[in-house]
Amino acid sequence: MQILSGPRQVGKTTIAKQAIATFAGQSHYASADQPSAPDANWIVQQWETGRRLRRTAPALLVLDEIHKIARWSETVKMLWDEDSFHNKTDHDLHVVMLGSSQFLMQAGTTESLTGRFELIRTPHWSYEEMRAAFGWTVEQYILFGGYPGAATIIDDQERWRTYMLNTIVEPTLSKDVLQITRIDKPALLRRLFTLGCRYSGQILSYQKMVGQLQDAGNTTTLSHYLNLLEGAWMITGLDKYAGDYARSRASSPKLQALDTSFISAQSERPLNNLVMHGSLPDPDWWGRLVESAIGAHLYNYKAPGVQLQYWRERNQEVDFVLSNGSRLVAIEVKSGRTTGSLSGLNKFVAMFPNAKPLVVGPSGVPIEDFLLTPPAYWLSE
Repeated sequence: MQILSGPRQVGKTTIAKQAIATFAGQSHYASADQPSAPDANWIVQQWETGRRLRRTAPALLVLDEIHKIARWSETVKMLWDEDSFHNKTDHDLHVVMLGSSQFLMQAGTTESLTGRFELIRTPHWSYEEMRAAFGWTVEQYILFGGYPGAATIIDDQERWRTYMLNTIVEPTLSKDVLQITRIDKPALLRRLFTLGCRYSGQILSYQKMVGQLQDAGNTTTLSHYLNLLEGAWMITGLDKYAGDYARSRASSPKLQALDTSFISAQSERPLNNLVMHGSLPDPDWWGRLVESAIGAHLYNYKAPGVQLQYWRERNQEVDFVLSNGSRLVAIEVKSGRTTGSLSGLNKFVAMFPNAKPLVVGPSGVPIEDFLLTPPAYWLSE
C-alpha cells in the first residue's frame, strides 16, 4: 500500500492516473472530494470494487483525497488486514491513497498503519523540476515558487495572483485545514498565515504574534494553528537548535513559508516586470525571499529523520541548522547584493566543533546550485 501526501495542485492525481494508464491489470479510481465528505462506508464500498476486480487479474485501487474521511486509517487498516488474512487465492490488490494534509496523513499512518504502507511525500515542485518543465530561471523560481498549474500564467501578474489566492490558498484554508480539526477562530488562522508569509525568515515570539494579530487569543492557540498550517503545507515555525530537544521546543519560532509563491502572491510588487526586464526588487525584500526559498527547499526535500532548525544567541544568528544524529550543517544565506558578516556562523562552529559551515550565495555555494542539490548531500559529505 502506498500513500501520496502533498499540497494541492502539485500533481498527485496526475501521478495516480499515469500509474493507472500503465498498470498491467484492472483499476478503479474514486475521489472523496465531494460537497459533503463521505464516511467510512465509502471506503468499504470502493475497496469491495477493488476486490471484485482482482478476482480475474491484479487490480489497482486509487482513493483520492482520503484525508477528508473521518477515521479513514482505522477503516483502511481493517480492510487491509482482512485481505492479508483471507483471500489467499485472489490476485494482488494494489492500493494507492492520496491526501493533501501531511498532518492528518502522518497521524493516521502512525497510529493505525505501521508496517503496512509506504509514505511518499510529494511537496511543492523543486527548482530543478520547474526549470526542466517550464525553462524557468532561478529568479523566476524564487519569485513564483513551485506550483506547476500557475507556471504558464506568470506573465499575467493579476491572473497569477488570482490563481494562487483563489485556487491554492483559499481552498487550503477553508477546506483542507478544517478537515484536520475544529477551528474556533478561522479569521485568526487566516491572519496568522498572512503574518507568517510577511515575516518569513524572521524569528517572532508567540507573544509578539499576539500583538501583531491584535487578537485576544492565547499563545497556545497560535502554536496549534501554526502546526495546522504546517500540516497543510503552507507555513511552519522552525525551532531553535540548542542541542537539547526541550530547550529547542521552548524557543521562539522562526517563521518559514513552505513556498515563496505565498509571499509573492500577497505582494503589490510588479513581479513579472522584475523578471522580464532583468531587474530585482529592493535588497531587503529580495534577501528575505531568497532565504525563504532556501528554507522551503530544505524543508520540502530533507530526508525523514532530518531536523531543520535555526540558531541564535544574543545578536549572533545562523539562518538554518540541518542535523541528523551527530551530523550537523550550519547554513548562512546571502542574497547576492551584499556578503554581510559571518560572525554568527563562526560563533556556531566554535560552540559546536562538529558542525560543517556552509555559505549560500556570494563566496559560497551559488544559490542556483544549492536549489539543485538535495539537502541530504550536505549531511553526507
